[in-house]
Amino acid sequence: MQSELELGTSSISFASYARLIRGNRNFRRLWLAQIVSEIGDWFYTLSIYTLLLQLTGRPSSVALALVLQVLPQTLVGPTAGVVNDRLKRKHVMIGADLVRFAVVLSMLAVRSASMVWLVYPLLLAETTMAAFFEPARSAVIPNIAKSGEVLVANTLSSATWSVNLMIGAALGGLVAAFFGRDVAFVLNAFSFLASAILIGGMRLAEPHAEAAARLRLRDLVNFSPALEGIKYIRGHRILFPTVFAKAGELMVGPSWVIFTVMGAGEFAFHSRTRDAAGGAMLGMSILLGGRGIGALAGPLIAARWAGHSDRRLSFGILLGYLTIACVYVALGVSRNVWMAAGCAMVAHAGGSTVWVFSTTLLQLHSEDRFRGRVFSADLGLASLSFAVTAYLCGRLLDVGISARMIATCTGLMMLIPAGLLTLALRAARAPAVYADHE
Repeated sequence: MQSELELGTSSISFASYARLIRGNRNFRRLWLAQIVSEIGDWFYTLSIYTLLLQLTGRPSSVALALVLQVLPQTLVGPTAGVVNDRLKRKHVMIGADLVRFAVVLSMLAVRSASMVWLVYPLLLAETTMAAFFEPARSAVIPNIAKSGEVLVANTLSSATWSVNLMIGAALGGLVAAFFGRDVAFVLNAFSFLASAILIGGMRLAEPHAEAAARLRLRDLVNFSPALEGIKYIRGHRILFPTVFAKAGELMVGPSWVIFTVMGAGEFAFHSRTRDAAGGAMLGMSILLGGRGIGALAGPLIAARWAGHSDRRLSFGILLGYLTIACVYVALGVSRNVWMAAGCAMVAHAGGSTVWVFSTTLLQLHSEDRFRGRVFSADLGLASLSFAVTAYLCGRLLDVGISARMIATCTGLMMLIPAGLLTLALRAARAPAVYADHE
């Protein structure tokens, strides 16, 4: 846990990002691994979702795919948290990448509607590995970055995710439309292999693993360490509300289904591609590109304002919720793909700010020996929220409710987490709780 003195008082400048990349070899390798694997992921995501729509004709198939991409992170979370607090997180990330390399290559076996069932267990396997990888990546940041660099590292990672989304959405649609889905699957598989090689070159101390007891097979089904982690989070008045922040982003799950359906339907570009599938992917690419621009800009701007203040980081989460609420209502009345992409841009600027600020608060206020369990809980709660809302969105689309109506209702629902967070912030105004680091 960082003290006020350690966190410093300076605001975040754009030069801070260059200094971090140039001067921190471990972060640089982790950052490059993120770039190659996430660009491959966006190629892959576009291909999977349009493949399911083409072979099944049901929006709920996309919703089910999204559920299988996020729900295992909730179910596996307790085990993943224990593993990440017992083993070296570097080794956990490498192992997860190598398994995902094999899993994604197996997607090449899906050649017809009769084989579409294979997509679902493969997605389940891939996401199970992500449930181990992502908490490890978040938990390792304080081990490779100085305390004053943590927000810089998280903001840069978020900005990189956004740029990767824009590149992957734009190129992924073109690659799949003109070269076929198999090329997208192969590129994504080898991106995981490249990620494993880059992470393998990191050199860092991992004191949590050196001090932990040896991990035994029965520990994987022993929930007492997970319960210990829950008790730790509940006893901390900053960690407890913050660990629910990402789960409050109720638009994340529906957004994938809404953007897929709108991109494949009313916003498809049939005249500019060889076939309907390519046109649908280009429509999706524009919507996802708008989302990526917003997710890039949001934290970069907000981090300069927030600096290292707990209070501003928390208030930034609330502002992010309110931004999402307003703009998703507007998305429901968008008249064309460009207006819809603009709404996606602004809304997900708020959403990305929520993600970065909550991650930073969790990293700065959790002890290293508990950090794997903290981030497994964080990811697990968020994944459960995304899975449930995506599934409900798919079912509502199947019974005839329009994507526009669902977008508007999603915006209104965002007022619920905004209200709950407002109550939590009021309860936490005591100086002992939010002693500003300003």
